[in-house]
Formats: sequence, structure tokens, C-alpha cells
Amino acid sequence: MKLHALFAVAALSLSALAQAASYPERPVTIVVPFPPGGSTDNIARIIGAKLTERMGQPFPIENKAGATGAIGAAQVKRAAPDGYTLLVSSLAVFVVNPHLQKNLQYDPTKDFDLITVAVQAPNVLVAGPAGTAADVKALLADARAKPDSQTFASSGSGSSDHLTAELFWQQSGTKGVHVPYKGGAPAISDLLGGQVQYSFANINAVLSHIQAGKLRALAVTGDKRSPLLPNVPTMTEAGVKNVDVYSWQAVAAPKGLPPEIRSRLNKEIVAAVNDPSVKPKLLEQGFEIVGNSPEAFDKFQAQELARWKTVIDTGNITAN
Repeated sequence: MKLHALFAVAALSLSALAQAASYPERPVTIVVPFPPGGSTDNIARIIGAKLTERMGQPFPIENKAGATGAIGAAQVKRAAPDGYTLLVSSLAVFVVNPHLQKNLQYDPTKDFDLITVAVQAPNVLVAGPAGTAADVKALLADARAKPDSQTFASSGSGSSDHLTAELFWQQSGTKGVHVPYKGGAPAISDLLGGQVQYSFANINAVLSHIQAGKLRALAVTGDKRSPLLPNVPTMTEAGVKNVDVYSWQAVAAPKGLPPEIRSRLNKEIVAAVNDPSVKPKLLEQGFEIVGNSPEAFDKFQAQELARWKTVIDTGNITAN
């Protein structure tokens, strides 16, 4: 009897290995839960194109926007866990929405098999033409002299730029006015036009405007200076500690993904973002390569969930 059981286990193992070896046998859909043109969509298309080269099947992108990524995430949750539907999303889906949205149609800790955090990028505190502060010290002095007089644009409530501003206010003992937009593009447009004064924007979204002199970079939120902005201090160097924040894009699949396929996807995606034809382009845009293991992603998600829950609860933040 035991021998039969051993043979059965061995047969299942061989079947799983054969399945992983032949995967993928048809196109693999990458669901991006945001509109085309943003940072997450950009990363998904770069990864998809390289996976198509490496794995011999198309990896088409399906943009399913709405509810800060929750609609697309719920769609992926309902898909078959066979490796033919993947989710590429920013931190909102994985660690922020559960704290902001009631009746969320997915649980990021139970409904997905995490594959890898592909890339991360620090945010950068920028001043537009209407922002008068020359540096963080001046901004804080102005905020303390005239509370709630400074306006900070974000790409939406619960976005990394919004939460970074909230964390900054909490750590510095100041408060500004949050001005949420429906996406990063309109937020940056109004920042450039002088309708709002400041923003904690994703570095890749505002780098060209900083380089053109249209926006002033006051500080980056990384734990070290950005090689793209070597003269811009970190937030710690500028005098405000514990505001080390990175936006990030990650890959996941519906819960129940065969371990061999999960391992294969992790290996291929990590290789894709580190490819010599890809990595330099990502670095030039301000992204940093992460490419961690599923186990490391699990641990990172738990840390980020706890961190942003504290920020959201302390700031009494709600989804607008």
C-alpha cells in the first residue's frame, strides 16, 4: 500500500514538472488594474514584451481600471490559477486598498500567489511655480507659520504620493491640504500650471520636468540619494526622519498557482527586468530593480500592510 502511495506521489510530481516545463502553451494575459500610460502599465508592457521573447508565447496586456486597482484585482482573483492570468500592480492593490475600501472584493493576503516585486522607485518632493519654498527647511517654516496653507497634489486618495504626504506631515508635525486627482497626469499638469504648489510624485513621472527646470526637487524619499538627482538630499538629510518611501510594481497570480509554474515565472520575470536590453532603460527612468523571491515578497507585503495601516489610521484617511 505504501509503495502504491509513493508511486502516486512520484507520478504527480513528474506530471507537475512536465506541466511547468511545457508552460506556457498559449498566450498569458497580464491584467493591469489601471489605465494605459502610467508607471504600472509601462512596467507591465516591458515585462510582457521580454517574457514573450523568453517564453515563446504572447503576454498581452489587459487594462482593467477602476476603484484604485480593486476592479482589476478582483478579476484576477476569479481567474483560474493555471498561470495564464497574471496581475501587475502598484502597492495600492497589495497593501493600501484593504485599509481604505469597504466591501473590497478581494483579500491581497489570501487571494493571490505573490511572484515578485519587480521594481521600486522613490518619490520626490517637488515644488511647482506656485510653491515658494526653496528647500524642505523653508517649506516646514512656512507650514508652521501658516498651517494648512500649502497644497499638495496627488494621483488619488490612497496613492503612494498621497500617503507619502500624510507620512511627511505626521513625522514633521505639520499639515497641508491634500488635493487628489484622478491620476498622476492631471496632478502634474496642475502642478506645472500653478494650480497646486507641491507634490510627492513618483520620480519617473516628474524627472523630465525637473531636468527642464519646470519643477524644483526639494528631497527624495529613498534611503539614499538618487543617482539621477545626485544634488537633491534625502528626506532624512533634509531634516525629516522616517519618511523613506518607495512606490513599487509587483507581479502576482490567482491563489493556487502550481509551485513549479510560480518558480518558473519568478525566474523569468527577474531575468527580464535584469536583461541588458531592459535594465539600463528602467534605471534611466528612475526605477530600481528589485526582483525578489516569492517568500521575500510575502514578508515585504506584511511589513507594508502594517506600515500603511498605521499611517492611514493616524491620519484618519478615507477614500474619496
